[in-house]
Amino acid sequence: MKRLTHLDKRGAARMVDVGGKAVSERVAVAEGQVVMQPSTVALIRAGDAKKGDVLGTSRLAGIMAAKRTHELIPLCHPLPVSKIAVDCAIDPKLPGVRVTAEVKVRAQTGVEMEALTAVSVACLTIYDMVKAADRGMRIEGIRLVKKSGGRSGTYAAEDGAP
Repeated sequence: MKRLTHLDKRGAARMVDVGGKAVSERVAVAEGQVVMQPSTVALIRAGDAKKGDVLGTSRLAGIMAAKRTHELIPLCHPLPVSKIAVDCAIDPKLPGVRVTAEVKVRAQTGVEMEALTAVSVACLTIYDMVKAADRGMRIEGIRLVKKSGGRSGTYAAEDGAP
């Protein structure tokens, strides 16, 4: 079993010292979805949500959240991200909205948490903006899809996700 790097020998939480690690390009992609009633999807598609542009606002919320991940997750390092792309796309098959985020950095540690935070906050923003129409929405499937860079190399979800 691998040792958890955020725990010291006594089991106390600690921030990992990444000072001796090599700087490299690191990329992470995460995804999630908000499942809702078809009528709620129609409301979003028509741009009739009382709070405004649901997809645009959610994209911006995800980007802002990724930049502040170190303020939200206690042991995350502040990182000089070079790219944050958040996509919120209506998927009538769910029915709902699929959210993906890609985050890139040249640093000594990865950006998985930034990508996951972007997706989480974008999904929460979608929920917030249309909850008056559909309180039964579900936020589901938030996960890391792939990551590259660093000592641990490349990871890709086994189900063939992008």
